[in-house]
Amino acid sequence: MNASPIVAIVDDDHEVRVTLCELLERSGFTPVACEGSADFLALGDPPRVDLAIIDLRLRAESGLDLAVQIRARYELPIVMLTGVGDEIDQIIGLETGADDYLMKPFNPRELVARIRSVLRRYGHGVNRKPSAPEHTIAFGAKRIDLKSRALLDAAGDEIPLTNGEYRLLEYLARNPERVISRPELLSELGSDMERYVDRTIDVLILRLRRKIEDTPSKPVHLQTRRAQGYYFQLNAD
Repeated sequence: MNASPIVAIVDDDHEVRVTLCELLERSGFTPVACEGSADFLALGDPPRVDLAIIDLRLRAESGLDLAVQIRARYELPIVMLTGVGDEIDQIIGLETGADDYLMKPFNPRELVARIRSVLRRYGHGVNRKPSAPEHTIAFGAKRIDLKSRALLDAAGDEIPLTNGEYRLLEYLARNPERVISRPELLSELGSDMERYVDRTIDVLILRLRRKIEDTPSKPVHLQTRRAQGYYFQLNAD
């Protein structure tokens, strides 16, 4: 990993930009402050940054629109900052492909941890010591490393997951061989978006199957129980 990953901070609040710049500098990052999308796009094509932190509600524009532009053009990690009451289903990347989101006000340590986790998924991570067996959950040829919050394949290489995908997978794997309803899954994800329940869970389930199943259309581990919910099988023949 670069000794000092470059992180763009796109937020129209001057005090927030200053605070985040100071936090990231203390944490070993090189911050680049941007007041809006114009400042970010002026960083170059492609922008010479390793990750972008984008506030959802920028002045006179949408941070979501900027995230969509970035995702369409670059393989650049994105962390969205949101306020209470924002539509979380959009933030977790169902449309934008954003890698993670954090709600204001947030814990500074948590933000730094989330940034490091997302960078690691994109290949910016440091060598990881293998976790002890009690800190892993194995299913098929894959395993979940609970300490580093990572999904590993048979060779020990990380399979990239968004924060929402990881949280859903870990919950399912911690509760195997029982039917888990959609409301229970939504509650675990910490969302209050009642009118988006079906679409949100369906999209996350679809994405997970593409990453953990040999044949996603015929899932072995992440099974559907029609009109009931989902069922996770650890040891499948």
